Amino acid sequence: MKAALFGLLAGSALLVGALLGLYLRIKRELLAIIMAFGAGVLICALSFDLMEKAYSKGGFDSVTIGFIAGALFYVLGNIIVNRSGGHYRKETLSKRHLTKNPDQTSDSGIAIFIGALLDGIPESAIIGVGLIEGKGFGALLLAAVFLSNLPEGISGANCMTRIGRSKLHVLGMWFSVAIACSISSVMGNLLLRRSQADLIAFILALAAGAMLAMISATMIPEAFDDEGRITPYATPLATVFGFLVAFLLSRLTR
Repeated sequence: MKAALFGLLAGSALLVGALLGLYLRIKRELLAIIMAFGAGVLICALSFDLMEKAYSKGGFDSVTIGFIAGALFYVLGNIIVNRSGGHYRKETLSKRHLTKNPDQTSDSGIAIFIGALLDGIPESAIIGVGLIEGKGFGALLLAAVFLSNLPEGISGANCMTRIGRSKLHVLGMWFSVAIACSISSVMGNLLLRRSQADLIAFILALAAGAMLAMISATMIPEAFDDEGRITPYATPLATVFGFLVAFLLSRLTR
């Protein structure tokens, strides 16, 4: 139940963000800062928690194979869904694509949904695995994922309404993703609870590789694009501050 709740909370940030994006006018400068902060938190979490725990359980081989596999999994999956229209879930990619192809806005609903799952499921699964470790590990990952999902929900809602999706469609899609994140967290917790140390190490490193690829491919470009450049000092400082906060929290909860 705890894994289900944590996964649902992490995924619900998308729904909360969508509500904010649909009914409030939130400045892109603020979104850029929030996303930069979330990127810093995630980088710290995957560096000092996921990779550290993976190495302690499985050593170099499990960590290396898992980390590379996770990055390849995300990159290849991202290429496939973006070519099918999944880029509309991201503000920056959506604006660039619409500039080049202003009439190509149809048949992207399923790709957007799959792309959102591609972003959310690995993070939620690792929250469930983190709860096995205890000592605040799952809570730290929950905070990191929530902060990264919130601006994605806002920008994604804005993009999808811009290409003609109804508010009900947007909210329904993000709600479905939140439920999928909850299920993913439960599965990660149950399936790996009694697994061998090498397998857990591989999964932790896999998630870390996928998360780092996601951060570099989507979060950082989103944070520093357009309005992010208007705040050239606040945005990088937000990333640094997010990293520091996550690092301090991870040490205080040990």
